[in-house]
Amino acid sequence: MLIAAKVIAALVLFIHVYIFLLETVLFKGRGRKVFGLSKEQADTMAPAMSNQGAYNGFLAVALACGFLIPNAATAQAFTVYGLSCVAVAGVWGAATVQIRILFIQTVPAVLGLAALYLA
Repeated sequence: MLIAAKVIAALVLFIHVYIFLLETVLFKGRGRKVFGLSKEQADTMAPAMSNQGAYNGFLAVALACGFLIPNAATAQAFTVYGLSCVAVAGVWGAATVQIRILFIQTVPAVLGLAALYLA
């Protein structure tokens, strides 16, 4: 894997760890502010956001496996899987929630996939 691909995959991994934290343990504080929600909205949405955060955590774990698994082919498969899932989730989020998600999730994931393809 090229250094660029690793750097981009690591960036996507850290973005998803941050999103996981915002949607779970930090949701009623920092997360509420980042998502622009009132306290009442945050209280209502907390269970659903925690569930959504778990899925973002799973994406981060898939990407982390790409760095931790010693077999290069298996590690790359996890990286491709993680980046592909992030790209699709970002498109869905942009279509259903906010277009900004496309640039936060999909664009970096697609850049990572392109870097892997060129490696």
